[in-house]
Amino acid sequence: MTAITSDDTPTARDANPPADAGGETAASRLQTPPPPAGRGAAAPSSPPTAGPRPVTTRDWLGFLSMVVGMFMAILDIQIVSSSLSEIQAGLAASADEISWVQTSYLIAEVVMIPLSGMLARILSTRVLFTIAAAGFTLTSVACAFTSSIESMIVWRALQGFIGGAMIPTVFATSFSLFPPERRAGVSVMIGLVATMAPTLGPTLGGWLTQSFSWHWLFLANVLPGIAVTSLVWTLVDVDKPNPALRKGFDFIGLGLMAAFLGSLEFVVEEGPRQDWFQDEYVAIFAVVAAVSAVGFFWRVLTYRNPIVELRAFLDRNFAIGSLYSFIIGIGLYGAVYLQPLFLARVRGLNSLQIGTIMFVTGAFQFLSAPIAGVLSKKLDLRVMLALGLCLFGTGVWLNAHLTNQSGFWELFLPQAVRGLSLMLCFIPVNTIALGTLPPEQLKNASGLYNLMRNLGGAIGLAAINTVLLERAALHMNRLGDNLNLARPLVQETLDGLATKFDGLVADPQAAAMKTLARMVEREAMVLTFNDCLLLMAGVFFAGLLLMPLVRRPGGKPAAADH
Repeated sequence: MTAITSDDTPTARDANPPADAGGETAASRLQTPPPPAGRGAAAPSSPPTAGPRPVTTRDWLGFLSMVVGMFMAILDIQIVSSSLSEIQAGLAASADEISWVQTSYLIAEVVMIPLSGMLARILSTRVLFTIAAAGFTLTSVACAFTSSIESMIVWRALQGFIGGAMIPTVFATSFSLFPPERRAGVSVMIGLVATMAPTLGPTLGGWLTQSFSWHWLFLANVLPGIAVTSLVWTLVDVDKPNPALRKGFDFIGLGLMAAFLGSLEFVVEEGPRQDWFQDEYVAIFAVVAAVSAVGFFWRVLTYRNPIVELRAFLDRNFAIGSLYSFIIGIGLYGAVYLQPLFLARVRGLNSLQIGTIMFVTGAFQFLSAPIAGVLSKKLDLRVMLALGLCLFGTGVWLNAHLTNQSGFWELFLPQAVRGLSLMLCFIPVNTIALGTLPPEQLKNASGLYNLMRNLGGAIGLAAINTVLLERAALHMNRLGDNLNLARPLVQETLDGLATKFDGLVADPQAAAMKTLARMVEREAMVLTFNDCLLLMAGVFFAGLLLMPLVRRPGGKPAAADH
């Protein structure tokens, strides 16, 4: 009697130990007649209950190696964010060109994440992850030794594309390998890694750049990458490849998906910087995204072996869980983007100082992990998620009271609350989204679920940049209207500044006017950052409105696991 977790990839095995020890797979037993009832002393006297095989020490070591690989892939999204100016100087790149060091990675990763489910079924989890870890390591070396911005962009795109396969593979493996009673602890670990990586990225990147050079942002991946590649190849064995799926592989669907997601990512990344559709390239890629989106959805809904299976969205919990993943992506990447930007533009801090302040979120996130693990076993996951959303929204709201003097201690409490909330959001939403799906949909659904978080981050950053541009102009105009020289306070301020510059510059009055203009610009920026943070807090509070639609996962959320 055999239990199959998907129609193409067996992951659960016969409960009979001798058969497993001999290496017999579920697929091979389907193709041969069942053994006689009396064969083997371990044969059950009654029909066996299908279930996952025991998780061994070897499985744990292999899975932990995969988690380290996922950490590297997510970390590299943000590790360069605090050091772009140093990379720009090292490669003699323009301000427009250097942004592509980040954008190319994100675009390529977004394309790979949903594709990874199909590749894992064709190649097996072990082979796909090994290729991804080895390729990620090699492209990291190439990024470190590149000498031009053009080659850097190419290598970063390859790094994001290859490394992107590691992220959803870990999520799918955690649900197919571990029984329901162990998933709470595993979810804590995955959640901690997936949310700590972007939080620690600017801190680690700033330290590496200040202590060594920007090249070490990429060279730091080499030794862990070699270790992960070796351990995954040696230890991981959770499923078998199904080469038959290569027949009829949907290359047209792959092309349409790449065009759709890649163009969409380009539009949301470059649109705010280039005044959206006023820029020719943004307008062209928007058209490409719209046309390829129509073609992609038509293809996956009509082709017999689609590149991505969208039927997972028919599960209400998965659909709402993916939407929550989108919201969490907005907060996770948006907060990590906004706060360093404020500290650099308004406070003038360097990358190491910014990283030190940002470390507070990571520290409280780490401290909250065991608390979140206990709550996930004792609390209704819907209540836990609602609590997490409330805390994250509150942390961002507390952050939305910035002044031009806000520093470590002013930002301590908002970051602490946000750090505590992340694990309370991430752990329940994983189980809500993936825990009720049948096993044959897990690999594919894991890619879609992770894609939603990345898209949330990308679209959230685009919205943030748009708000920054529009609200900054609005606040500049409003503050400028109040700078009437007929007002005594304005005149007194100018006179005071002119007195300070007297004897230091040729025209003290002109210097005073420039200084006052910079002060107005600084205050307009502070108000703009506060507006963005308030909007982000509103998104999290609005997410609570969907909570009544979420079904409570049953006691065995992945009976689908067998």
